[in-house]
Amino acid sequence: MSEQRRLEHILRKMTLDEKIAQLQQLAAPFYDEAGDDGQITGPMESLGITAETVTNAGSVLGVAGAEKVISVQRTHMANNRHGIPLLFMADIVHGFKTIFPIPLAMGCSWDLELAERSAEIAAKEAAVSGLHVTFAPMADLVRDPRWGRVMESTGEDPYLNALFARAMVRGFQGTDLKNDTGRVASCVKHFAAYGLAEGGREYNTVDLSERQLREYYLPAYKAALDEGAEMVMTSFNTVEGIPASGNVKLMRDLLRGEWGFDGVVISDWAAIGELIAHGVAEDDREAALKAIHAGVDIDMMTSAYVLELARLVSDGLVDESLIDEAVLRILRLKEKLGLFENPLRGADPEAEREVVYCKEHLEAAKELAVKSCVLLKNEGALPLRQGQRIALIGPFVQSGDILGNWSWTGSRETAVRLGTAMEALGGSGLVVAEGCGIHDITELQLEEALNAAGEADVIVLALGEASEMSGEAASRTNIKLPDAQLKLVQSMKRLGKPMVAVLFNGRPLDLHGIYEEADAVLEAWFPGSAGGAAIADLLYGVANPSGRLTMSFPTTVGQIPVYYNHFNTGRPKPAEDTEEKYVSHYLDSPNAPLFPFGYGLSYSSFSYGELALSSASLKAGQTLQAKVRVSNDGSMAGTETVQLYIRDVSGEVVRPVKELKDFRQVMLAPGESAEVAFEITEAQLRYHHSDLSFTSDAGKFELHVGGNSRDTLQSVFRLEQ
Repeated sequence: MSEQRRLEHILRKMTLDEKIAQLQQLAAPFYDEAGDDGQITGPMESLGITAETVTNAGSVLGVAGAEKVISVQRTHMANNRHGIPLLFMADIVHGFKTIFPIPLAMGCSWDLELAERSAEIAAKEAAVSGLHVTFAPMADLVRDPRWGRVMESTGEDPYLNALFARAMVRGFQGTDLKNDTGRVASCVKHFAAYGLAEGGREYNTVDLSERQLREYYLPAYKAALDEGAEMVMTSFNTVEGIPASGNVKLMRDLLRGEWGFDGVVISDWAAIGELIAHGVAEDDREAALKAIHAGVDIDMMTSAYVLELARLVSDGLVDESLIDEAVLRILRLKEKLGLFENPLRGADPEAEREVVYCKEHLEAAKELAVKSCVLLKNEGALPLRQGQRIALIGPFVQSGDILGNWSWTGSRETAVRLGTAMEALGGSGLVVAEGCGIHDITELQLEEALNAAGEADVIVLALGEASEMSGEAASRTNIKLPDAQLKLVQSMKRLGKPMVAVLFNGRPLDLHGIYEEADAVLEAWFPGSAGGAAIADLLYGVANPSGRLTMSFPTTVGQIPVYYNHFNTGRPKPAEDTEEKYVSHYLDSPNAPLFPFGYGLSYSSFSYGELALSSASLKAGQTLQAKVRVSNDGSMAGTETVQLYIRDVSGEVVRPVKELKDFRQVMLAPGESAEVAFEITEAQLRYHHSDLSFTSDAGKFELHVGGNSRDTLQSVFRLEQ
């Protein structure tokens, strides 16, 4: 019997209530206790969930640990009359126990192989601990750092986000989920355009044109699905006035119809029930009706499906075939994971102790952390030198709160602290003081900091956000560091010593009060389990900074959203120092961000030779080659990320001033040069026109190559058709 026929045979034997229960996802508390009679009990009363529903539920959220998963699965299998195993799912976003840098930091590495490796390690640790599905990658494009969840994205560029989405899916899933039990299924999120929440406020309204949706916000989701992601999670927001979890056009017509996705769609937490608060459903009955018609297969943590679908079927408002197709998709995923043959797939307490948080995984986490940090400023203060007297001061000196949000299985206690790592490298020349807390500063703390800094040659300040200040439900209108930390910076500045700021945070910040005062600024983000060791290596020059920003840093919060691939407007500002009034600008701020997309410094100095094109024109089916010689003029080996941007000078609709189309990372020894070549094709010049067709236009194009989106060499060519 074929797999499909076997699954259809199971489906035919199931009652309607049993089928509906397969669409229910319950959280860990429902499985906290298993009675001697095998009945699983939990906090069912608030949702109106019965023990029978728990016994027949299709998936569980947030249960992890091999012994726990084995216990829950065995109890479930003993009580489920069809022998249908549970799916165990969780948010494994940037590591399981070994925590890697947050995705925004990961993006700043521009290293797709390391990103894939991080996902592979996360999957290996998660799978041996009993998990089957991760809610990652988050493919949302982000342009507003007030939104706390920018930390989960890889940045503001659709092309680069798509590459990282593919890499993460490859890392999580591998090529054979059934036989490679060290992998997990990937659920791309949040579909769609969650990153455009108005005002950067969590769960807020999204309103955009379909052309904008297709041009900027959909490519990374599509890339993840093209790479084989098995699941999609709906977003909390509206799209064209309809919440995603009830949006037929988005889920049925686009995702399933146009894109041909036949995998599992799951709501985000309670999103089906939230159709009521949105104002498109009167009650759970109408919410369930709209969600099932939209093609949402799994209801995460509401009881709308369980309580209402059967009555909707009996009333003739829902065809049972809609429920059947959802159940079949869920059963098919369980089959792909090999759960019918091996319900305990991968879960192994003994192997768990050997694999999770092992030395090899921590070394990989450190490598990615080194490559994710971005040197934003350096006026000779870095690298630190052996023999210097260093005062290390700030709330993150010995803090384990460096993992970031979505590190629920990580350990702050075992995370490598910056102070510990610097002491190992700097020896007796290091003096440590807390200086202040995240939000508070006392006279005693300040006095201790001044004493520590008094005899130092260099002051290093470890500053930033607490992890709960970014991530889900952590939107902020003031994205500066708290006043207590800015007061510490001012006090240290008055000592007149070289000062380095190391920043731990989950979003681009307004750096006023830091950038002007410090001689060097290293953006460390939330660097993960090995973060302290990675940062110490960078500060002391054991490693050379190579990170490049994938999200612009604003000059002031009033500019937001500020991003590199913006439109020019009909009255563009000709230069930042212009005195012309009637152009698109601010009276009290530059238009440009403080640090643009692609920006980052190094201890090396890279120079670019002449940009040469193989031809002045390009035709469909041909390639145009762009070459530039890049040289390391410094005294230390380093990596340069050479970036290729293109501008369509005259489009059918307005086109951005620049768009990233390709990049190369080159490692160069001191004095070494390398020729970097790019090939441009007509396909790279296509975009969504006003009729939503995806084509290119003949005409003039600008080609830019450089070390960031602002500082580039420029040439021109024409597309001929």
